[in-house]
Amino acid sequence: MKPLLGFLLLVCLSAPVFAQSARPDALEDVGIDQRLDQQVPLDLPFRDEAGKTVKLGDYFDNKPVILTLVYYECPMLCTYTLNGLVRSMQVLPFDVGRQYRVVTVSFNPQEGPALAAAKKREYLTHYSRSGGADGWHFLTGDASSIGKLADAVGFRYHYDAETRQYAHAAGLVVLTPQGKIARYFYGVEFSPRDLRLALDEASAGRIGSPVDEVLLFCFHYDPATGKYGLLITRIVQIAGIGTVLAIGLLIGWMLRRERAAKQGAAS
Repeated sequence: MKPLLGFLLLVCLSAPVFAQSARPDALEDVGIDQRLDQQVPLDLPFRDEAGKTVKLGDYFDNKPVILTLVYYECPMLCTYTLNGLVRSMQVLPFDVGRQYRVVTVSFNPQEGPALAAAKKREYLTHYSRSGGADGWHFLTGDASSIGKLADAVGFRYHYDAETRQYAHAAGLVVLTPQGKIARYFYGVEFSPRDLRLALDEASAGRIGSPVDEVLLFCFHYDPATGKYGLLITRIVQIAGIGTVLAIGLLIGWMLRRERAAKQGAAS
């Protein structure tokens, strides 16, 4: 599964124009707008994993913060995003809770603390370092708080009533200790080196430069049929074509090499 996912991501990265032009209608208003140096409203109320009312600012002191907007019952992309994040965190020389924090917020207002607590247990088990419980927080909230936070970081998503699922993009945001947006990361795999540099910059209050908008979308995944909808179907088709072309090029190269070896032996 991982090699296939990596290949699909490679196709996305090599053909961003196609991904933009082939969006289904429901994805037209979905994306992530970069709003570097914008202040995130720290007074927004949310609920933590225990159901206690907290403010977003409770998780900002003297440490940079990695913010992820997901929903806990997402059938596909949110899990890949969190998996990619925890893999990078395992490699980082920094410890969550000591040098930085992670705040994961569900953008589904119907999800509650029980789902957040289950997600936290799952990912702290994956992280498997001490102190993680004090550094990685999973929050839920009402539509007003979620909407204001999403607007502040430029995260645009869409609820599809027919499938009862959200169309959204994948990525994360690095914030300064004061709650200003320092860096964006797109996709579901995050380079530990780049993430470390972003945390270093954010901790010093330096704001990063914009990154290219190459987004991976989640839309209309049907767990009963295993189908991912129009965009992913098109990407899979391109991936298949790319595989055939790659095999053809490899065979051609091997034939030329064999022919050259025979000519050298004959001479």
